[in-house]
Amino acid sequence: MITDYWVVVPAAGVGKRMGADRPKQYLPLLGQPLLSLTLRNILTWPGIAGIVVALSGEDDLFRHLKEAAHPLVHTVTGGAERSDSVLAALKFLSEREANDTPVLVHDAARPCVALEDIAALLDSGVSSTALLARPASDTVKLSRLEDRKNCVEKTLDRQHIWLAQTPQRAPLGLLYSCLNRALEQGQAVTDEASALEIFGHSPQLVAGQGDNIKVTHPSDIMVAEAILRLRYAPTEDNR
Repeated sequence: MITDYWVVVPAAGVGKRMGADRPKQYLPLLGQPLLSLTLRNILTWPGIAGIVVALSGEDDLFRHLKEAAHPLVHTVTGGAERSDSVLAALKFLSEREANDTPVLVHDAARPCVALEDIAALLDSGVSSTALLARPASDTVKLSRLEDRKNCVEKTLDRQHIWLAQTPQRAPLGLLYSCLNRALEQGQAVTDEASALEIFGHSPQLVAGQGDNIKVTHPSDIMVAEAILRLRYAPTEDNR
């Protein structure tokens, strides 16, 4: 299993789709801030060297988290977009670590990723560029806009459709270079794998579990809480 890797957590967003009074990474789940639960999860991953959290320059909430004082947790100032925040964290690491250092980028809003999935992603037999993903199980439709309404253009072959999750893994130097070049060229980068793809790399898809949900909409909070209750019920009193 790969060890001595770093984890980058972009957490500078405001979570507009939540319509909440605070950034979604600080919304409560089971009485704890979402970001706190995500970091707590990451700190259980085997072989971790450290975590870099990219925060908004106006963030005044992170310092109150218990995990903020953990010796493996470092912070940088992120940017307006997720990709800007990831790049800032990679720059921090590039000044301290070798180019071949493995880096995992993980969404701040994914507190439920299972340890088994992390082990699969860190398996020494997995490509150096890889990501957790789920094969599509629903029928997938391609849409077109017709009279201001979304209509079906055609049905896609779901055999080749995967839904990307995080973490996504790559060597530090390669990911930093690809992401930096993509942003300089004005390329659309929705995740780290897409930055690698632009420059000819084909990250390996590692099948992850369906409970690795991303908290994006208000209803996702209830789902995430249910998953966490089931997973940690035996030790819930020790949270």
